Amino acid sequence: MTLLKVDLNSDIGESFGAYTMGLDEEVMKYVTSANIACGWHAGDPMVMAKTVETAVKEGVSMGAHPGYPDLMGFGRREMKITPQEAKAYTIYQLGALDAFVRAAGAKLRHVKAHGAFYNMAAKDEKLAMAIAEGVKAVNPDLVLMGLANSQLVKAGEAVGLKSVHEVFADRAYNPDGTLVARSQEGAMIKDADIAIGRVIRMVKEGKVEAITGEDIAIQADSICVHGDSPQALEFVQKIRKALQDENIEIMPI
Repeated sequence: MTLLKVDLNSDIGESFGAYTMGLDEEVMKYVTSANIACGWHAGDPMVMAKTVETAVKEGVSMGAHPGYPDLMGFGRREMKITPQEAKAYTIYQLGALDAFVRAAGAKLRHVKAHGAFYNMAAKDEKLAMAIAEGVKAVNPDLVLMGLANSQLVKAGEAVGLKSVHEVFADRAYNPDGTLVARSQEGAMIKDADIAIGRVIRMVKEGKVEAITGEDIAIQADSICVHGDSPQALEFVQKIRKALQDENIEIMPI
C-alpha cells in the first residue's frame, strides 16, 4: 500500500510595525512549511528576521509569500499590472526574504503568492507565467505553490519548476475549483470538524464538496491553514492529529 504524504503550510510573518497578526510561534510548531510575507502586503524587516529565526528553530521549511504592494488592503485587493511588473514584483520580494534566510544560514525552498496576486494568477495565464518566470529567474530549484489545478501550477510546470497543488482547510470552493470570495457568505469554514473531514477527503479521495453541493476533483499536495484566523491554532493542531490518525505522512514539499 502506498503511503500518502502531504505538506501542512501556513501564511506566516504578517505582522507589521506595532500591529500583530496571527499566532506565528504557536502555529509553526505544527506545520511543515511557512509562507513568509515579504514586506509588501504585510511584514517588515524586523518581522521577517524574527519569523525566519523562528522557522529555523522549529525546523520548518521556508517559502516566500510575495503579494501586491498593498499594506492597507493586506494584499487582498485586485490590481491591474503588466506581466513585466508581475515578474519584477516577484523577483524583488524573493530577493528581500532570501537575504534574511541566507543570513540565518538556511535556504529558501518554495514560493507561494499571496491574496489577490495568488487568486488572479490562478485564472490569468499571463500573470501566472510572469510569476513563474520571476521565480525561475531567481532560483530554478525553488518550488512554486499554487491553487490546485490552477493556471499558476500549470505555468510553473511549463517553465520547468517543480509545482505543488495547494488546497485550503478553511476555505470554500466554487464548482470551477477557485476559492469562494471572502465577501461571500460561507467562504470561510469555521468548524474544525468540518474542515478536518474535507481535508482527509481531499488527500485520500482527491475530491471536495463545492459550495453548491457538488463534488469536484482536486489534488492535495499541500494543505494551507491560515495563521491569521482566530481558529488557526485549533485548526492546525486538530488537522495534524487527524492526518496522523489516518496514517498520512506530514512532510515538507
